[in-house]
Amino acid sequence: MSTPHTGRVRAAVVAGLGSWLPPRVVGNDELAGRIDTSDEWIRTRTGIRRRHVVDPAMPTSRLAVEAGSRALESAGVPDVDVVILATATPDRRCPATAPLVAHRLGLTGRPAFDVSAVCTGFLYALATGAGMIGSGAVERVLVIGADAFSTIVDPLERSTAVVFGDGAGAVVLRAGDPEEPGALGPFVLGSDGSLADLITIRAGGSEHPTVEQPASRPDSYFAMRGQETFALAVARMEEASRSALAKAGWKPGQVDRLVCHQANLRILQAISRRLDVPQERLVVHLDLAGNTAAASIPLALDHGLSTGELTPGARVLLTAFGGGATWGATTLTWPELKR
Repeated sequence: MSTPHTGRVRAAVVAGLGSWLPPRVVGNDELAGRIDTSDEWIRTRTGIRRRHVVDPAMPTSRLAVEAGSRALESAGVPDVDVVILATATPDRRCPATAPLVAHRLGLTGRPAFDVSAVCTGFLYALATGAGMIGSGAVERVLVIGADAFSTIVDPLERSTAVVFGDGAGAVVLRAGDPEEPGALGPFVLGSDGSLADLITIRAGGSEHPTVEQPASRPDSYFAMRGQETFALAVARMEEASRSALAKAGWKPGQVDRLVCHQANLRILQAISRRLDVPQERLVVHLDLAGNTAAASIPLALDHGLSTGELTPGARVLLTAFGGGATWGATTLTWPELKR
């Protein structure tokens, strides 16, 4: 749906929020029963106590539809002009998953497309939706982050199997005024393709095509160089955050809530220290859901809303780092939202 450009400055305003986790819960003790690990080892190194995982017949689109429908309900609108899905675990390599999600939400005919930036995907999708609104092309956008990483990690690999969970979160963006609560601030995004092997699945694309099962092709599983990722994630998120804060005219001490990609508690704490934002201002959800990739920021936002950590008027900083490598940050003043 196109709308005329009026010449006034338009901002993308968060108008609705929703999330969904699959019902099956896997605690650390269950993982310790099949992997050489323990609840204490997982908690002390990651901060994770449990994660939700999909059943074999539950694709990413199901997660996205559930979160998207809740965001639409929160916004009090039945329709949007565009659906953008951030995911690294699409239902199929072809076609994109977003059109199916739009169809199942009753939005057949609306433009819908996927964004692939792994754990930074939700911020990339937010920036895309905000740009479409800012240009005057559309009035409302549904942005969803959904991933089912349990389907792509080696279930016996301790370094990844204990970290990731499945889930989805979504926001509805509407056109509004840059000064009103919920208006997204400037985005800072970046990438470095020389780090493609840092976080990757080598097999299955055009570079290394395969139809073999993961058991016979270990490179069909998700792989991550953990220590290197940790250092780069902290550095890039700090840089992006400082830049986004400067563009918004905020000082780090003015941040009321810091919502990072929920990768690892140590990473969150390191970013908090580097930015000099008190750790009690961190919104933490990974202990309950693990690293949910593109879903982690909207899941953390919905968690923060439900716990009362996010209140109207709070200054919120969002930041993420993911495969690609990719990274980003933005700001907003928290609006009044329905749940």
